[in-house]
Amino acid sequence: MNSVKFNVDFPQELSRGKLLLKTFLGWLYIGIPHGIILGILGFIASVMTFLAWWVILFTGKYPKGMFDFVVNVMKWGYRVTAYMGLMTDVMPPYAMESPESPVKLEIVYPESLSRGKLLLKTFFGWLYVGIPHGIILGVLGILAELIIFICWFIILFTGKFPEGMFKLVVGYFRWATRVGAYYGLMTDEYPPFSLD
Repeated sequence: MNSVKFNVDFPQELSRGKLLLKTFLGWLYIGIPHGIILGILGFIASVMTFLAWWVILFTGKYPKGMFDFVVNVMKWGYRVTAYMGLMTDVMPPYAMESPESPVKLEIVYPESLSRGKLLLKTFFGWLYVGIPHGIILGVLGILAELIIFICWFIILFTGKFPEGMFKLVVGYFRWATRVGAYYGLMTDEYPPFSLD
């Protein structure tokens, strides 16, 4: 069972005007307001994750309200990332939920979590998750940034993000999301080494 699902709907066409707007003014109308809000929400989500660690240790459960809040902050962040990363022209709303968004993230709520795996992640996660996944994701992250840079010019001239390149960037985010969910105590399912 795949407990973490991430996808961005492929856009058939992208606006050259919005491309230029994002490039030159995106920091003003997206970066600053969303950045401030996501900074505050991210801090709260970090506190909730810390508190959830203790709850999981004693009860084996991640409190549902905290879980939903953290997932929704992740969704908001990915909507902003996809917009600024040229993957969609749909403006990210100032909302925790956005069902009509082309960015889809689903993390299945776990009815129970292993206390043993919680301790294993905490003390040895850097060794068996951080190092192998971190190296690969580091390389893929550089590749994704390079692809987005190249696609800026392709979109400017054609109005399209090449589908193969788009899928690779989405695959990178999917992989990173699975690792983040595992490290973030949201699943006990070890993240596969896969873009799919």
